[in-house]
Amino acid sequence: MEEKELAERCRLGESVARKELYELFAGRMLGICLRYTGDRETARDLMHDGFLKIFNSFDKFTWRGQGSLRAWMERIMINTVLQYLRKNDVMNQASTLENVTEIYEEPESSSIDIIPQKVLMQFISELPTGYRTVFNLFIFEELSHKEIARLLGINEKSSASQLTRAKASLATKIREWVKNNE
Repeated sequence: MEEKELAERCRLGESVARKELYELFAGRMLGICLRYTGDRETARDLMHDGFLKIFNSFDKFTWRGQGSLRAWMERIMINTVLQYLRKNDVMNQASTLENVTEIYEEPESSSIDIIPQKVLMQFISELPTGYRTVFNLFIFEELSHKEIARLLGINEKSSASQLTRAKASLATKIREWVKNNE
C-alpha cells in the first residue's frame, strides 16, 4: 500500500492499515526509542505509547510527499521519549561520568569507519541519559543547543557541556576499541 493511501486509511481507523503501518515502521521507531533510552524494555514501552499517539493523531497529519508520514511518526516518537525523560527528570540526575573532561581529542575518522555501526550504537546507548539525549538531538536530529535547551528545560550551556562530555566519552571508547581490535 502506498504511504499516502496507508495514512488515509489509518486516519479512517482501519485496523488492517494500522497493523500494516505498525509492521512497516515498528523496527525503525523502536530504534529511535532505544537510541534515547538505552534500555530495550523502556524503549518498547515508549514505542507502543508513541504508536497509540500516532493512531490517535492522524487527523493532525498532513501529507507533504513521500517520506512525510515517516518523518511525522519519528517526530511523535522523539517527543514521546523526551516527554518521558522530562517526566523522570533524567537531565538533572547525577552523571556517572563526572570525571570526563570537557576537552577531548576526536578520534580519526578512519578509526570510526572501521567500527561496526552496532558497536557505535552500543557506545551511544551506554552514555548517561543526559549525555545520550543531547548527543542524539544534536547529531541525529540536527537541533541547535538553543532548541535542545528549550525541549529539555535546560540552559544552552548545559546542552553544549553535555554534548562535549558525550563526545569525550565516545572518543575514549572508540580509541579503546580500535586499540583492542587492530
